[in-house]
Amino acid sequence: MNLLSNFSIPVGNLVMFAIGAILIYLAIKKEYEPMLLLPIGFGAILTNIPGSSAIGEHGVLTILYEAGIANELFPALIFIGIGAMIDFGPLLQKPVMFFYGAAAQLGIFLTIIVAALLGFDIREAISIGIIGTADGPTSIYVASRLAIHMLGPISVAAYSYMALVPVVQPPIIKLLTTKEERRIRMDNRTEKVPKYVRILFPILVTLLAGIIAPVSVALIGMLMFGNLIRESGVLNKLSNAAQNELSNIITLFLGIAIGSTMTAEAFLNSRTLLILLMGLIAFVLDTMGGIVFAKILNVFRKQKINPMIGAAGISAFPMSARVVHRMGLEEDPNNFLIMYATGANVAGQIGSVLAGSIVLALFLG
Repeated sequence: MNLLSNFSIPVGNLVMFAIGAILIYLAIKKEYEPMLLLPIGFGAILTNIPGSSAIGEHGVLTILYEAGIANELFPALIFIGIGAMIDFGPLLQKPVMFFYGAAAQLGIFLTIIVAALLGFDIREAISIGIIGTADGPTSIYVASRLAIHMLGPISVAAYSYMALVPVVQPPIIKLLTTKEERRIRMDNRTEKVPKYVRILFPILVTLLAGIIAPVSVALIGMLMFGNLIRESGVLNKLSNAAQNELSNIITLFLGIAIGSTMTAEAFLNSRTLLILLMGLIAFVLDTMGGIVFAKILNVFRKQKINPMIGAAGISAFPMSARVVHRMGLEEDPNNFLIMYATGANVAGQIGSVLAGSIVLALFLG
């Protein structure tokens, strides 16, 4: 009885229990990024239990954090799996989609400016802006190098907005496009991409990105390495392992380790709410940037491009491409946008890594 009477849980920790429970609910009930939100939510609960042995010098979550996040190992390994999953064929068939992937990174830089004006220092502002990539590993990578004290809210925001792509993007797309624009049909004639092109592509992208921004090599190199494993045709077992076992294990460790950063002291403050809000703004601006870019190009093109494809230029692969394709079918059951949307989506995957690396290069020299 004395032990129970002396035991109390601070209000902040109780609030974090509730936040952890909400993340678990969203993962299970709504199926919003369950592979990450569930471990993050449970990790937050473990972390906020008073006297928890899961954190601290010998705590298992602290060990995972130091072994995989503080040294940026987990994001790099995740990109091997992502690269093995991605088929760059649609992008190689329609290289113009590279520009849409670049345009959809506009919100990152606008949000960095706004965050700086709101009082965040430049390191924090950059970390917040990268949320707009809708690319969890890149957000973690940048935050761990520039603003590790904000890793918890940045990670939660990045993965939450990735999960909310089907909710957030459609209203923005409808707001910025007319019904006629959404019904624009695309020429889906394709030519087979030669195998040597598929093999050379990841090698050349790694070299080019590394020359432009050497700090990008850790992520873009692992992404392209995973893709090279896929396209080589001689490492099918490794490709399957990267897509499944490696991705699943690292995602599990990554999520629960991120949860260990969500202490009441670090998470429950006005800056966290502002980070979440600014992350959403960055995500919205990225979506708008891709759409507006497509509409501007249409002014000069005889053969118009469906501007919804610009929204797929963000890095949330493959959710954004599916959203655009589905909206195209809703407007016209015979309007198949999946190839173009996928091309823009995988271009956005490359663009998000380069955007994060460029701001790191500019800031860290």
